Amino acid sequence: MKIKEIREKTIEELKKEVVDLKKKLLDLRFSKTSNKLEDTASISNTKRDIARIRTVITEKEKEVQNA
Repeated sequence: MKIKEIREKTIEELKKEVVDLKKKLLDLRFSKTSNKLEDTASISNTKRDIARIRTVITEKEKEVQNA
């Protein structure tokens, strides 16, 4: 997910996206454990997406507090 796409969303949409990505990450971890996961880089990419979204959420919350 691109940072530009993330910044266009509202805080509520971003929080929902984090929940969805956490579920996806859990599924990926189970797949890795059962040796069904072929693309192990998808775990790292999902973690990075979660971090990007959380960063943008924090930025937006600080903007609201300072406004």
